[in-house]
Amino acid sequence: MTARHQQVADELRRRISEGEMEIGEPLPSESEIANEFGVSRGTVRQAVGALRSEGLIAGGRGAPPVVRTNALPASFEALQSFSAWAVEAGHEPGQHTIEVARRRPESAAADALGLTENDVAVEVLRVRSLDGRPILVERMTFVESVGRHLFDFDPDTGSIYARLIECGIDIAVARHRFDAVAADSIDAELLGIPLGSPLLRERRRTTTPDGVPAEYADDRYLPDAVNFAIENTRRGDDVPGGSWHRDAVLDPTWRNS
Repeated sequence: MTARHQQVADELRRRISEGEMEIGEPLPSESEIANEFGVSRGTVRQAVGALRSEGLIAGGRGAPPVVRTNALPASFEALQSFSAWAVEAGHEPGQHTIEVARRRPESAAADALGLTENDVAVEVLRVRSLDGRPILVERMTFVESVGRHLFDFDPDTGSIYARLIECGIDIAVARHRFDAVAADSIDAELLGIPLGSPLLRERRRTTTPDGVPAEYADDRYLPDAVNFAIENTRRGDDVPGGSWHRDAVLDPTWRNS
């Protein structure tokens, strides 16, 4: 059963993401929210704290919290499953595959996957959408032994990662790098935006449990549609000075153009 503060946070998050609560609009008071949901003010504080940590609201310490953005937050755990994240956030995911092709990869993908100029890989170009609106262009490059399982699979009918798992491919570790890029001609056409528009780029390298590279991805999001949250936890909480662990570990050893 979902905790009460999570239920309250989910409903407030839905209202923000769907525009029922506009950017700059203050949240109802703690007492108003508590009365509406039949919960304690402590529960409300937990729910509001979750939205603040996701960057959806700002304010506090004497100032009423206000809506800061309606961009949906995505955790690093959700990066491997766009569909699962979208459904959890109350939206309808969609996808349109442009191509699945076997070819020599570009240099950034080849470097990340440890391939030579003579090796071939399997590339996937796909557009992802929320409620019918294109928000993401996926460029995925798989080593041939992994990607060949996609040629008898329609990526528009389900999850690529679920398909690979069914085929016995264990993609266990993902390392992510984020930056901003200008939309190229492909991005502009597929997302319906002007050439050169700013995009949030997530570059990802996935490996098997024993560290063998499986995939390199260059995913480009509309920046007003999504943001990402990193959660830090401290190891050895009962030990003073215990070390911190970040869910997303960026690997400085693989190169990107």
